[in-house]
Amino acid sequence: MAAGFNIASWNNPFRRILILSGALVVAVSGLAGGLGGCASIDELDRSYDTARGALNARLSAEKERDELRLANEQLRGQLTRSEAGMSELQSQNAALRKSLADAGISLDDLNKRIAGLDFGPLDQQTDQALQQLAAQYPDLIKYDPARGMLRFASDLTFDSGSAVVRDSARSSIDALAKILNTTSASGYEVHIAGHTDSQRISGTTSKLHPTNVHLSCHRAISVRDELVKLGVTPGKIMAAGWGEFRPMVANAPSGNTPQNRRVEIFLARATGDASIPAPAEPTSIKSSPERSTPPTRQPDITK
Repeated sequence: MAAGFNIASWNNPFRRILILSGALVVAVSGLAGGLGGCASIDELDRSYDTARGALNARLSAEKERDELRLANEQLRGQLTRSEAGMSELQSQNAALRKSLADAGISLDDLNKRIAGLDFGPLDQQTDQALQQLAAQYPDLIKYDPARGMLRFASDLTFDSGSAVVRDSARSSIDALAKILNTTSASGYEVHIAGHTDSQRISGTTSKLHPTNVHLSCHRAISVRDELVKLGVTPGKIMAAGWGEFRPMVANAPSGNTPQNRRVEIFLARATGDASIPAPAEPTSIKSSPERSTPPTRQPDITK
């Protein structure tokens, strides 16, 4: 054992550090001497640089690995949320189908029934009455005589995110009910379809209307209820909603597209349905719609 070395000195941590440091200095000095002066120092520098570069590359690779792991975890989280959302939509779809089944309605039968409907030009008396109605409410109602369809602007019919008919729109629905209760229009079925834009439902709105499809259906039902209160036969009215899936124009990136927020009302003759008589010959309309103009209202930014 080297002179001056003893166990007591080695067991002392401070002395041990001094001994190892001295040994390291001796080793490096010997190596430098053996390699030959400045050339040996240059070799050591290059070796150090190489080792440092390898260490940096390793650290960079480990950092990239950690970032990839984090990104992978985030993607897994997004996938889990997407799967949960899909599961929720499937549950809602199943619930809607069950509701239809409980009501004794088959989707296939409903599609066949719709396919058998005759949308199109109405009798002259009803057509003229609907043209007058649209002319009296130009900001609220558009009339398409070729399809027998009235289009109500949702932003003037309902408050944002609401399915309650605005007081300012009730007079127009009352006028429509008077037309539908005339002899000339008595043979038509009334099909009400709600539509929305693709803007996301807010947290507050979702408590009553979980999706845009729900909101569009609920608005169509509200219009139906108003017509029934005004004496239109309930069995002649169908209410449904397309949500954001039948836009008139391409939705804006934000989803906020006022043109797509609407309620459409179609008058149609049902073929092969003996329970609904054919339209009678035109007669005069005793009750004409009250002339009224809805208030000017800017489109809602959120629903």
